[in-house]
Amino acid sequence: MNTRRILFATIPADGHFNPLTGLAKHLQELGNDVRWYTGGQYVAKAEKLGIPVYPFRTARLVNQENMEELFPERNQIKSAIARLRFDLNNVFLHRAPEFVADITEIHQKFPFDLLVCDTLFSAAPLIKQLLNVPVATVGIVPLSETSKDLPPSGMGLTPARGFWAKRKQDFLRYLTTNVLLKPCTDLYNTIRQQHGLAPTKDFLFDAFIRSADVYLQSGVPGFEYARRDMSKNVRFVGPLLPYSKGTRHPFQHYDKLKQYRNVLLVTQGTVERDPEKIIVPTLEAFKDSDFLVIATTGGSQTDALRARYPQDNLIIEDFVDFNEIMPYCDVYVTNGGYGGVMLSIQNGLPMVAAGIHEGKSEITARIGYFKLGVNLKTETPTPDQIRTQVHTVLKDPVYRRSLSKLRDEFAQYNPNILCEKYISEVLDESLRTAMQPSIF
Repeated sequence: MNTRRILFATIPADGHFNPLTGLAKHLQELGNDVRWYTGGQYVAKAEKLGIPVYPFRTARLVNQENMEELFPERNQIKSAIARLRFDLNNVFLHRAPEFVADITEIHQKFPFDLLVCDTLFSAAPLIKQLLNVPVATVGIVPLSETSKDLPPSGMGLTPARGFWAKRKQDFLRYLTTNVLLKPCTDLYNTIRQQHGLAPTKDFLFDAFIRSADVYLQSGVPGFEYARRDMSKNVRFVGPLLPYSKGTRHPFQHYDKLKQYRNVLLVTQGTVERDPEKIIVPTLEAFKDSDFLVIATTGGSQTDALRARYPQDNLIIEDFVDFNEIMPYCDVYVTNGGYGGVMLSIQNGLPMVAAGIHEGKSEITARIGYFKLGVNLKTETPTPDQIRTQVHTVLKDPVYRRSLSKLRDEFAQYNPNILCEKYISEVLDESLRTAMQPSIF
């Protein structure tokens, strides 16, 4: 591709920033002038990659790390839909005007040819129209576009079978888009009108997807529900994973790997600070057993957990390089983080998944639906639940067969090369449009 000026823009959170780093470095290494717009600790992370950064100026830093401090009332919200609505409004939609102000200023200094953003970077559709620049949006979670073949996204439901089940699915889809999450779409349209843009007729999730010049969906069709009405701008590109240059957190316990019949890796991500949700029940389930358990805490209460669980078969670390350790593991207990799930599939690891909020329910639902593991349908599993389902996924060969088939499909995709191809097509089309003579 011809060298261009490209601005990456992401929500300041691991699941939004990390999946785009490999693509950003790839485009930079091709000679493009790649820069990044983000906030918080992700400014330093982008700089460490050797990418110039424009930090948030007008934009308020809001993410999972400071949500409890900024919005203490959020913890009182028990309904998954109500919490989803709260998060969409406060983390994403209310930030859109602030993002627009910052990026408009950036564009004056760095007239970028393309904006690349994560799927919930809410300002992208506005920037596309206000600054007249093409947008490539990256799907960092399963495809959330509304479909007549599927239940509504965000509820963790799987496709219905049978006439009456499908009618119920139709009703739930109508209820979600026209009642439960309609306030979010209304807020988005208010923001559009405040910027002099016409309101969209699409549901909020659909607007973010359909407005992009190209939607680069991380993953493959085999990990997505079948639908007949997918938008034509959607391109599956394989698993988009973080940029990696060597081992970041070398594993120090290789001697133990051969001492145990099974190796279990457990994580609840880097955002969730309460180890009682998944890590503690897993440690309780397998302490003093013939399983070697490797728990990664994301830096939360690591020393306290080590003191609480001194058993020889338990390894508790702040961070573990999944690329390094997953080939040695037999099962993965996860909260449903999309990047970890992609790596688990690549390594053929059956999963036991326990996640609901922050979009995790859609990921864990697919794990169960495609027989890649067991979806516990809870954020607070018991030790007995985890122990039972770990043995289930290890003993039943259906999970290994499903993983093997999907891993083979993954191998057919080169994510960075495919993204480069689709981005080049968008930029070439943008250039042709710009060169066409005006009839006025």
